[in-house]
Amino acid sequence: MGIPESQLEAWSHQGSIKQSAATYHSIKDALETASAAYHGKNYQVFLQGSYGNDTNIYSESDVDVVIRLDDVYYSDLSELSPEDKEEYERAFIPATYSYDQYKRDVLKALGNRFGSDVKVGDKAIAVAENGGRRKADVIASMQFRRYWKFKGTYDARYDEGICFFNGKGERIANYPKQHSQNLTTKHQGSNLWLKPMVRVLKNIRSKLVDDGTLQPGVAPSYYLEGLLYNVPNDKFSSSYADSFVNAINWIQNEADKTKLVCANEQYYLLRSGTPTCWKSADAETFINASIDLWNTW
Repeated sequence: MGIPESQLEAWSHQGSIKQSAATYHSIKDALETASAAYHGKNYQVFLQGSYGNDTNIYSESDVDVVIRLDDVYYSDLSELSPEDKEEYERAFIPATYSYDQYKRDVLKALGNRFGSDVKVGDKAIAVAENGGRRKADVIASMQFRRYWKFKGTYDARYDEGICFFNGKGERIANYPKQHSQNLTTKHQGSNLWLKPMVRVLKNIRSKLVDDGTLQPGVAPSYYLEGLLYNVPNDKFSSSYADSFVNAINWIQNEADKTKLVCANEQYYLLRSGTPTCWKSADAETFINASIDLWNTW
């Protein structure tokens, strides 16, 4: 029988907008205070995640915020020729402002505004919900550059992203602006079906978790966005039911899953052993559980 169209349509709706917007502005204001130790340096504050990408659902309350310092950057030189690497090393100037000090300064700026509501997690600084403010996760990041060419400071080509370090000291690089821009382009190319269908998939995940069929954390929102990003535009149809069936059938029967990419198009979507990719086994668990939910509704 499948999940009724009326249920899928209800699941397609976007979650809180006004509260999330107010939360973002309060966090942004705290980060941009003139009393912050990094005030006067070049930095940007911007959204990432579900609210920033218009794919948030009612059960998702977090607002994901990035503060990226641009005066300091980390690099990936793996694609450079030996000659370009040598040129890069000659031009390189070591930074004097460390990531650890920068993160402490970001933490202090948030703590001065939100007090005991601020806690440091493995990757992000969490600001707890309080009153009308939603929970926020703040990533203290520095600019990241994946170089493709370096002939000199003014003759270089690179993809620009963010990087930060987890509790183990492992560097994690990502590309949230490319992710957001690519999702929007895909959404427009799919006749505005992509983002509502992402919200449908997220609500399916929430139901599976609530029912005890799926463990929390198996299907992060970021990877669900990436999964549907790979689905050809012509698979999104005139109904949510047809779009779901077409997308899942394409993923399971036509796609080469080893070549699926994250929405930022910088990483493969399905790989094990790397923090930037979705574990293949977890993806299969989610997809199969979604199919079972559809077949047994």
